Amino acid sequence: MPIPQNKDELLNAIKDSFSKLHKDYENIPNDLTRIDKVEGNVKNTQISVCDTLAYLIGWSQLVLKWYDKKSKNEQIDFPETNYKWNELGKLAQKFYADYVNWSFQDLLNEHKKVNNDILNLIDSLSNDELYQVNWYKQYTLGRMIQFNTSSPNQNVRKKIRNFKTSSYFKMATLFGSSNKGFLK
Repeated sequence: MPIPQNKDELLNAIKDSFSKLHKDYENIPNDLTRIDKVEGNVKNTQISVCDTLAYLIGWSQLVLKWYDKKSKNEQIDFPETNYKWNELGKLAQKFYADYVNWSFQDLLNEHKKVNNDILNLIDSLSNDELYQVNWYKQYTLGRMIQFNTSSPNQNVRKKIRNFKTSSYFKMATLFGSSNKGFLK
């Protein structure tokens, strides 16, 4: 998908990537959502389906936090307080830990909520506010939103689709939760 260049394209990119991703999440059995078999965000790691949602929620919430702080003329610690841009793997681990006790359904609902919050934020802004002013370094607000919403949605969707076509997933769904030893 091309990089959004204006408000309408940004809204469409987020809606489209969210919709496709949630369709892929729909038929994942709950007993497979906490098993680390999805390609991780750090090289040579595996995470769970629930971790992918925690990651997406975490980044979307950061976007909202950044906007809120900037609108109040408050200092923003990019990407997050106590994390640097070269520590994104550690930040991903924080997101996973933040949501480790949430159910798959609660994570899906939270992702939907934070996605709607992002869409409402975009709706409240003009195209000029989103794409005509540098917001962080050389990046516009629209680009920062895209970097942290539709792009990760697309990347996670590829990982979820790979997981769902894996021999592990096929065997686990064939044998189901009655064979707990297989699910480890």
